[in-house]
Amino acid sequence: MRRLTHETGGEKAEDAMQRSHPAHDRAASAQVATNSLGIRLVRIAAGEFQMGSGEPLERLASAFPGYEPERIAGLVDEYPAHGVTISRPFWLGAFQVTIAQFARFVAATGYRTQAEHDGTGGWGYNPGLGDFEGRRFEFTWRNPGFRQETNHPVVNVTWHDAAAFCLWLSSVEEQHYRLPTEAEWEYACRAGSGTRYHCGDDPESLVSAANLFDASSGRVLPAWQRYALRANDGHPFTAPVGSFAANDFGVHDMHGNVWEWCGDWYAADYYAGSPASDPAGPPRGELRVRRGGAWHSWALYARSSFRNYNTPSSRYVNLGFRVVCDE
Repeated sequence: MRRLTHETGGEKAEDAMQRSHPAHDRAASAQVATNSLGIRLVRIAAGEFQMGSGEPLERLASAFPGYEPERIAGLVDEYPAHGVTISRPFWLGAFQVTIAQFARFVAATGYRTQAEHDGTGGWGYNPGLGDFEGRRFEFTWRNPGFRQETNHPVVNVTWHDAAAFCLWLSSVEEQHYRLPTEAEWEYACRAGSGTRYHCGDDPESLVSAANLFDASSGRVLPAWQRYALRANDGHPFTAPVGSFAANDFGVHDMHGNVWEWCGDWYAADYYAGSPASDPAGPPRGELRVRRGGAWHSWALYARSSFRNYNTPSSRYVNLGFRVVCDE
């Protein structure tokens, strides 16, 4: 079995010394390892947390006054808030899977994503329209219609593509890799916080923690500008992974950059009867969970408790994943 190469902490020492906030100190002391593909993983200890939203819908409507009432009403699947135990530690990707890492998988296996294999392509950005278009055969993980470097998160990958990557990685590393459960994802995103975001309740505070729909992305998607944050993070589309501050667990980009596939099937009423320990979603379904928001997501949809979903064959310019390695 291959062994993870363990590091001394979640940040380089010189970076950690420049930070004085206690959260940065905790992130710097995270137990971190790197596998043979160069994927950095953070050990997430077992623990308990409150999953879902504890805020009444009326309070959210007041806090996000620019949103239509039906958008607030659609948040009912975040309820009820309930206690969850994560009984086993796990290793979570500190970053979303990058184009370079996905390219190594493709080169090693000859894998063709669903967008390439079924011939319908994916979605992409058309600067002439100032909007997205798809599906189109020319849009795939190799070309989302905007420039990406190899250290950006891979997009236009389906749930099946992400699962195939994990299966290959498990074989290469001789350890079990998979997508996180929805509960593991929210536990790691919150990192001990009980606020809307791991950095607090104020959406504008996300400028240092998340690549979201803000002034920079509002310029390339002008029709949605009224939902944009006032801040400008300098990234109109995806950003290099790790460009924003880690949370208290030492994990980056849990809010924004790209949506992340989870392993679970989705059910709107799952929280009403989900297990208290290690919930893993319904046994069957038609939709898979995705979490976290993306570079063009509005702040309401980037909250730690927000739930989203797609068919397993969906592919889009804002949809990627990160991996879990079982301990």
